[in-house]
Amino acid sequence: MHPLHIRTLDEGDFQGKRVLLRVDINSPVDRRTRRITNDTRIRKSIATIRELSDKGAKLVIMAHQGDTTDYASLISLREHAEALSEALGTKVGFIEDLAGPAAVARIESLNAGEILLLDNLRYFTEEVSTFEDSCRLSPDQMKEVYLVRRLAGLFDCYVNDAFSAAHRSAPSMVAFQELLPSYGGRLLIEELTALQAITDNAQRPCVYLLGGSRAGDAFGMIERVLSENRADRILTGGLVGQIFLMAGGTRLGDRSEQLISEKGYDRYVERAEGYLSQYESKILRPVDVAFATEGKRTECPIRELPVEELLFDVGSRTISLYSSTISQARTVFMNGPLGVYEEEISSKGTCAICKAIENAQGFTVIGGGDTVTCFTRYTDLTKISYTSTAGGALIRYLSGTELPLLSALERAYNRFQYRR
Repeated sequence: MHPLHIRTLDEGDFQGKRVLLRVDINSPVDRRTRRITNDTRIRKSIATIRELSDKGAKLVIMAHQGDTTDYASLISLREHAEALSEALGTKVGFIEDLAGPAAVARIESLNAGEILLLDNLRYFTEEVSTFEDSCRLSPDQMKEVYLVRRLAGLFDCYVNDAFSAAHRSAPSMVAFQELLPSYGGRLLIEELTALQAITDNAQRPCVYLLGGSRAGDAFGMIERVLSENRADRILTGGLVGQIFLMAGGTRLGDRSEQLISEKGYDRYVERAEGYLSQYESKILRPVDVAFATEGKRTECPIRELPVEELLFDVGSRTISLYSSTISQARTVFMNGPLGVYEEEISSKGTCAICKAIENAQGFTVIGGGDTVTCFTRYTDLTKISYTSTAGGALIRYLSGTELPLLSALERAYNRFQYRR
């Protein structure tokens, strides 16, 4: 099943056509060497690139890397082209240009099946996040920006495979659909199908595990998940679990409460109180917690709080309770670790729950950078039904917020005549 009103690659004829493909291969970069440290997104993009090339497309790829707010990662895409070539087993051309005369000439000279990667989109002001936030152009207005004016007329169609950037309203994401027949790539459709499987089509019981240190992400989802009965249980951990403990009247201790306050997350306590009053039977909170005493891991039940030490993990009884709940679920979604997983002393809860999800019999989906890192460290990632490459887009989709990319693809579906 795939979302309605988005054309897939099965519905297009790409032989001999110039195809503009937008992917998300934005990768972590070592600040010292300026080299890529993880190629997950690059490997995830291969299926669509290979298919379009095999179908005889004259394929041009555009992508971003870094941003003005992440300047250390704002590097050329030359290394990405090398990584794509290695993964594909075929040459991916690269040009240090985006839409200038050299790029146009190279695009016009492509033969069927050839692949060309343009340089970093974020080298263009109109593609950086601060431009998007400041100018707030509509997709129709974006038809006049330099990138779109220079490139749109060179192509027969546009394909977007960048679901992880679906929350961004940049010209490369939403403007070409105003001018060209447009399709969703394989990864984009996979992402949406997996997310449908934990929302609209979830098999029951459905369990969400929400943790981590970004409480705003969890609280962005919880309202919709609860009000629309999308989950039978929400398991809480990390700072999210601590906020729900506070909402239930538990004093954590000055250091833990100060951390929550410093992050501005104390504002969520009142919302958590409201969720508990209405949905308490669905929300599972930690029943014990862990902290360090003289360098050693110590656990205590919630009734023995507050403690002076900083809480950094859930305890063994919580691990047992959550693992049992997961083992009985038919659908499981996890976003965010249960504790400070980077240190061995505080990783027990996250490690155990990752393994519980790895061994779950139901459909399992994980998302978010820290979550994927945890599963990579503690489990065999191939045993997870679906691993999402998205961060902000994933959270917004699950919270019910409109995603500019999906709206643009749906408009293109209704605007253009498609012929095979």
